[in-house]
Amino acid sequence: MSSRASYAIAHRDELERTGNWSLVRRTLDCRSFGVNLVEIPAGESIPEHDETDRDQEELFFVISGSPSLLIDGEAEPAPAGTFARVDPGRRRTVRNDGEEPASVLIISAPQSSGYQPMEWA
Repeated sequence: MSSRASYAIAHRDELERTGNWSLVRRTLDCRSFGVNLVEIPAGESIPEHDETDRDQEELFFVISGSPSLLIDGEAEPAPAGTFARVDPGRRRTVRNDGEEPASVLIISAPQSSGYQPMEWA
């Protein structure tokens, strides 16, 4: 990992880990948003939850595999390359019913963060 006062760079193999989770935010010391990478083995899922208490919107990006994103109990197919955004109050989980592991990047931030998009974006 390379780190300077104003930036940090790490390969996914260098990220701090806990179980199936690679702790991107903690490793890179991100302070404006949460970001983690989770490897979901076949037949497993991440804990179902909502983000109401923290007012966090979540963005999921499926890097590999073909999991399903369950939103309020309804399954949405999410093959590799799929992006999904979920409001804080919705119950969500990612379930891997496939034969291969699924790798999913999850990014979150409070809706009240004051983010201002660039004019062109």
